[in-house]
Amino acid sequence: MTTGDFAAIEWQGGRVCCDECEQRALQQAGRCAPGEACVADRYAKRIDRFFGWNPEVAKQYLAHPYFEVRAIAAKHVEVFYLPRLIGDPDETVRWSAALRLPQRYLKMLRKDPDREVRIRVATRLAAEDLHEMMGDPDYYVRTVIARRIAAVFLSQMMRDPDSEVRIEVARRIGVDALFGMVADCDPAVRRVVAQRLPCGQLSRLMDDDDCLVRYEVAQRIDHAHLAPLLADGDATVREAARARAQDMVA
Repeated sequence: MTTGDFAAIEWQGGRVCCDECEQRALQQAGRCAPGEACVADRYAKRIDRFFGWNPEVAKQYLAHPYFEVRAIAAKHVEVFYLPRLIGDPDETVRWSAALRLPQRYLKMLRKDPDREVRIRVATRLAAEDLHEMMGDPDYYVRTVIARRIAAVFLSQMMRDPDSEVRIEVARRIGVDALFGMVADCDPAVRRVVAQRLPCGQLSRLMDDDDCLVRYEVAQRIDHAHLAPLLADGDATVREAARARAQDMVA
C-alpha cells in the first residue's frame, strides 16, 4: 500500500482501511486504489488523483475536517459550490477557491487575512475592481495591483512606501504624471522614469546621484543638454553621451 516513498496513511495518522471507507464502492469499481488514488490518504497527490478520477463526489468533501481534502476538492467541484468556501478557516482552502471563484464572489476575498489569498485575488480580479486593494498592508499585493489596475488610479500609488510598487507605477503611469516621480528616493525608480520621460524633460535627472540614472539620461537626452554628460565623472555615462552625440550628428 505504497506509492513511491510515501506509505498509505490516513490524515489522522492511522492505516488506510478500505473496508471502513464510505467510498468503498468506488474502490470495488476500480475508481480508487489505496496508495494510488485515495480520499482517505493524507498525501495530497493521492487525494488529487482520487478527485481527478471521481470529480462528481468532490462536493461531498467541502466540509471535510482535513484541510487538504477541502482544498483539493475545491479544484474539482462545480463552480457554484465554491462560494461556501469563502469563509473556510484554512487559508489553503480559500486560496484554492480563489483560483476558480466567479468575479462577484472573488471580490469578497479582497480583505482576506492571508496574503497568499489576497495575491491570488489581485491576480484574478477584474482591473476595474482592484482600486479597493491599493492600500493593502502587503507590499507584494500592492505590486500586483500596480501592474494590473486601471491607469487612472496609478497616480494614487506614486508615493507608495515600497519601491517595488513605485517601480511598477513608473512603468505604467501616464507620461504627464511621470514627471512627479523624478525625485523619488530610490534610484531604481528614477531609472525607470529616465527610460520613459520625453527627452526634452530629462535635464532634471542629468545631475542625479546615481550613475545608472545618468546613464539612462545620456542615452536619450536632447542635444541642448548633452554637454555636461560628456564630462560626467563616470566613464560609462561619458561613453553613452558620446554615442548619443554621434547619433545626433548622423
